[in-house]
Amino acid sequence: MNERLSEHTYMIEIELDGKKVDVVEGSMIMHAADKAGTFIPHFCYHKKLSIAASCRMCLVEVEKMPKPMPACATQVAQGMIVRTKSDKAIKAQQSVMEFLLINHPLDCPICDKGGECQLQDLAVGYGASSSRYEEEKRVVAVKDVGPLISMQEMSRCIHCTRCVRFGQEVAGVMEFGMSHRGEHAEIETFVGHSVDSELSGNMIDICPVGALTSKPFRYSARTWELSRRKSVSPHDSTGANLIVQVKNNRVMRVVPFENEAVNECWIADRDRFSYEALNSDERLTTPMLKQGGVWNPVDWQTALEYVANGLKQIKSEHGAQSIGALLSPHSTLEELSLASAFMRGLGSENVDCRLRNAEFPASEGVRYLGTSIASLSELQRVLVVGSSLRKDHPLFAQRIRQAARKGCAVNAIGSVAEDWAMPIANALLSDASTWVQALAEVAAAVAADKGVESPVPGNAGEAAKAIAKSLLSGERKAILLGNAAAHHARASSLLALANWVGAQTGATVGYLTEAANSVGAQVAGALPGPNGLNAGQMLRGDLKAVFLLNNEPEFDSAAGALALSGLSKTEMVVTLSPFKANMAFSDVLLPIAPFTETSGTYVNAEGRVQSFHAVVKPLGETRPAWKVLRVLANLLGIPDFDFESSQEVLKRVPGLPVDGEPILSGDILNNTTRALIDFTPASVAPKVVGIYALDGIVRRAASLQLTADAKQHNVAQEVTA
Repeated sequence: MNERLSEHTYMIEIELDGKKVDVVEGSMIMHAADKAGTFIPHFCYHKKLSIAASCRMCLVEVEKMPKPMPACATQVAQGMIVRTKSDKAIKAQQSVMEFLLINHPLDCPICDKGGECQLQDLAVGYGASSSRYEEEKRVVAVKDVGPLISMQEMSRCIHCTRCVRFGQEVAGVMEFGMSHRGEHAEIETFVGHSVDSELSGNMIDICPVGALTSKPFRYSARTWELSRRKSVSPHDSTGANLIVQVKNNRVMRVVPFENEAVNECWIADRDRFSYEALNSDERLTTPMLKQGGVWNPVDWQTALEYVANGLKQIKSEHGAQSIGALLSPHSTLEELSLASAFMRGLGSENVDCRLRNAEFPASEGVRYLGTSIASLSELQRVLVVGSSLRKDHPLFAQRIRQAARKGCAVNAIGSVAEDWAMPIANALLSDASTWVQALAEVAAAVAADKGVESPVPGNAGEAAKAIAKSLLSGERKAILLGNAAAHHARASSLLALANWVGAQTGATVGYLTEAANSVGAQVAGALPGPNGLNAGQMLRGDLKAVFLLNNEPEFDSAAGALALSGLSKTEMVVTLSPFKANMAFSDVLLPIAPFTETSGTYVNAEGRVQSFHAVVKPLGETRPAWKVLRVLANLLGIPDFDFESSQEVLKRVPGLPVDGEPILSGDILNNTTRALIDFTPASVAPKVVGIYALDGIVRRAASLQLTADAKQHNVAQEVTA
């Protein structure tokens, strides 16, 4: 009996292995089996990819059908009777397995996929103990497709085409294809190209055999030797959930932990391969002091007393306002909260996390995504302002790519035409200095179309009119301000105009946000207090003492190389970092734990609070940053710093909900006054940060730095310099 759910949705009842199952009309037998909890063996089917029906492993018996049918590609019908474990179905599945193993090299003992291989698992249940075939097996030539994916053993490939479909449908770039036919068929890139997608590592995960493997991980451990621990990515603002795999207190591999609301079952290559930096020679494993221009390792007591005494002296001679802290938005919520409290305990309001900003408005609300991450997949209209979307936020880009595949019109305002690997409906390109005028044209076009008073004078060009028309149609809409818009010298004007357009068109307005904890840093109060200096002012060198938490101003600030000369004038620079960083101008290096060696919390772009635990012990004399700050505060006599755990530190952050829940809602900074909008062309362009230059960890990941994206960014930096 059909049960009508909505105008276009019907439920159909089928019988599956003797059980009644209700599924949506148009579903496949595989979907019904998933709903019923019935396992049907398969290789080519993947819940996030289109149906190929190429492996035939999922053959099942359907009553009144003359032969077994593929469950992944057979649509359900009312009253259909399906048997997945009948003799007919099992024999069909065994026949397919025999066919698949004809040419397989059967080299499980040396295969990196051993122990987590779908073919290996299913061969136990459906394979024979011996083969009827004595002919020579085919051999596929070795291919080199770059530093991340190994194609050394493509003879194992069973042509499921998951990697091909992933490239087309999720990454948006068809980097793999299948050439030839029959036993001559091969998966390959064409004309010798490398695989350069920022999501390419996911093809390793979805490959059901050992054909595509991780080049950095290759031959370094067996899967059963690894312990698995959950964590959260410390890079961009997605907050991707991770499984960190560990052997002998060393991070060996990182793979996705499925969270449909955040990263689905994907992670970016930046999240997957950056772990190499955690084991690199660049790690700082003991405190160091610069004495007579020479760096010497010292014990913690000596280093901390040096810092405490230096701060006491500087505060006594120059006052607390001569001391400041520059905090990385990649730090944990606990670290940011405690570092801010530490500075204020000293009597200084010079605290800032907005290192790459050119404008520093007074703190007013929280700048966040303005909607949920999951909703990006369902948008019908979107305007992205000032973002290298695909490289800045790979997982947000693939969400919007999903929406585009379903008909979403993607509009952009930026400086240059970039390949986002999705159709762009309308693009308004102008120099970054005139983005305010560009967005004002869109506002003027919206006002003209609706017959309301425009917040700005002027006329709209054709591109602006097209964007306005797009935003005025459809239902689910968003205006998203990217990293370059957030760092822009007229960021407040861009936000004011975006809010006005959003209010008139019914679109949500939000920031894609740059780092893992850009939102958390605002929640933690890592911003200047009354009369406090902002990041730009502190980097000029006017302070006597500066704390650098988890950042390298030369690479992580808008000042760039100018930060070196500014900070070199400072009497004391204290760097808290997992790496040997800032050695040119620092006086003290304190080794703090990266995200894998400490517990902590990140708040992602949508305001979702995600806590995690350490997955390995701290390396050498490394200590969690919150512990270092606690001891320093105790040495300086700052009250209320008696914390025994990071969880206690977290409790001092007001208004945090249960772990895993979003904390934000409503509009962001609804500033729409004409007085706020500054049309003066910005003299300083936003700093463009390469995908593999975002933070200290990715900058030290050897394999990521060998990618085409990293090389292209490095060449661009040299040209600019």
